[in-house]
Amino acid sequence: MKCLFLLCLCLFPIVVFSSTFTSQNPINLPSDATPVLDVTGKELDPRLSYHIISTFWGALGGDVYLGKSPNSDAPCANGIFRYNSDVGPSGTPVRFIGSSSHFGQGIFENELLNIQFAISTSKLCVSYTIWKVGDYDASLGTMLLETGGTIGQADSSWFKIVQSSQFGYNLLYCPVTSTMSCPFSSDDQFCLKVGVVHQNGKKSLALVKDNPLDVSFKQVQ
Repeated sequence: MKCLFLLCLCLFPIVVFSSTFTSQNPINLPSDATPVLDVTGKELDPRLSYHIISTFWGALGGDVYLGKSPNSDAPCANGIFRYNSDVGPSGTPVRFIGSSSHFGQGIFENELLNIQFAISTSKLCVSYTIWKVGDYDASLGTMLLETGGTIGQADSSWFKIVQSSQFGYNLLYCPVTSTMSCPFSSDDQFCLKVGVVHQNGKKSLALVKDNPLDVSFKQVQ
């Protein structure tokens, strides 16, 4: 498993991009871009916050939330988890920051984007609200999602929302590759699926080969 992930990442052609690529330097939308919809059928709005919820119920359900990672020495909560059931607390709200616009045009399928927990926090913990992918965890045989990322930079913080083959949507992690030159490409050969792995009694979001997490988005009222 370790070799598989390392091989996948090594195959990605790395492209160097200027650190000035931010949401203040938007990418124009293709005319056929498909907006991502919430559970009511409304288009996602980057100015609003949403819960990421499972499309299933019971033990297969559960919202995504921010929590303390086991054995982490980070000064702030930096783990990204899914509750073990849909019966219980709501998840931590998130907002989606697309690469195509600066708050206003919407969030679209196959668009490179950043994900940020929409919570009040101290100045010290601001960066610990932004999603990224961590280092390879040999004990789990994969890479866990965590916080500590950046917005609009050429690093490990880029994701996509794509239609699920079952219900709702899937999240993909897309490292800095040639996809950056075509941020709306439907060819996801450079992207890896986001699913869950079991870690110390919790369901941690992680990169997976099979069984990606099927999710929907519910606006925070």
